Amino acid sequence: MSRPEHIAPPEVFYGDTEASKYTDNSRIQSIQAEMAIRCLELLALPQAARATLKNGREDDGKSDSEDDDDDDDDDAMSNNEAAPQAEPSFLLDIGCGSGLSGEIITEHGHQWVGIDIAASMLEVAIQRDVEGDLLLQDIGQGFGFRAGIFDGAVSVSVLQWLCNADKSHHSPAQRLATFFTTLFASLRRGARAVFQFYPESDDQVTFMMSIATRAGFGGGLVVDYPNSKKAKKFYLVLFAGQADLSGRPSALPAALGTESDPTRVQYEAHRQDSAPSKRRKGKRAKDTATTQKEWIVAKKDKYRRKGKEGIPTDSKYTGRKRKIRF
Repeated sequence: MSRPEHIAPPEVFYGDTEASKYTDNSRIQSIQAEMAIRCLELLALPQAARATLKNGREDDGKSDSEDDDDDDDDDAMSNNEAAPQAEPSFLLDIGCGSGLSGEIITEHGHQWVGIDIAASMLEVAIQRDVEGDLLLQDIGQGFGFRAGIFDGAVSVSVLQWLCNADKSHHSPAQRLATFFTTLFASLRRGARAVFQFYPESDDQVTFMMSIATRAGFGGGLVVDYPNSKKAKKFYLVLFAGQADLSGRPSALPAALGTESDPTRVQYEAHRQDSAPSKRRKGKRAKDTATTQKEWIVAKKDKYRRKGKEGIPTDSKYTGRKRKIRF
């Protein structure tokens, strides 16, 4: 099966029909949600506050007994010295499409702006009433956002599209350089950008990383489940300058499904068959027979019992191998 980026440009490939089919596919929804959640994990953002503590919230209509229970919970939290909830982060969803990954960002309590080149995808996102702001733009032409406005950026299955020259004047190296340079300027210092993508080769990964490094990014490649063909995923984790004082680690995150992460399940591409060879349908008589002649005789008897006509009679020549020449 051909890769989508080899069939047509994204604004053409994701037309009205393909955009609706892509969004309504339950398998794609599940995969997109899983990869978006993983991108947020690699961003290492502080969790957004969904409710303030008891002493700062308004009356929520609970009874006195429920409030007493809440007071007990608050005392337990204070005894454990729980950290206060952080403010929501402001993220950029690159290649947001119909808003599948944006919904995951919203569920995690963050605000976001989505950008995509496919108008049909954005139309579906508007129909689905996503909460992020949407922009129609070619990311290969760069961004015009205010400097340092975003706390992070995520992208799911988009980065490999920039390596294609869909038009005669397109230069993948130049488009990637413009993309990474303007993205670096849009991120707050110490912020991260996480790209889930499908590289065609190791050379393509090196090509992307070299351009990102020249734009000012640090970081590297994180490969989840590297020993599995089905579960293997590539994430390019980039750091926009030196780490800030938010307490986020500056080292490259550990990949899933490796020796450093034994708690996660590692999916194999296939399972081994305990039998040395697979039996094919209709070969049971041959498996039980010891010689070629016995197998032929057993097959003839089977056809005779079924009432078939024209079965050759058995003789001393039955099952004998013919000579190559007379």
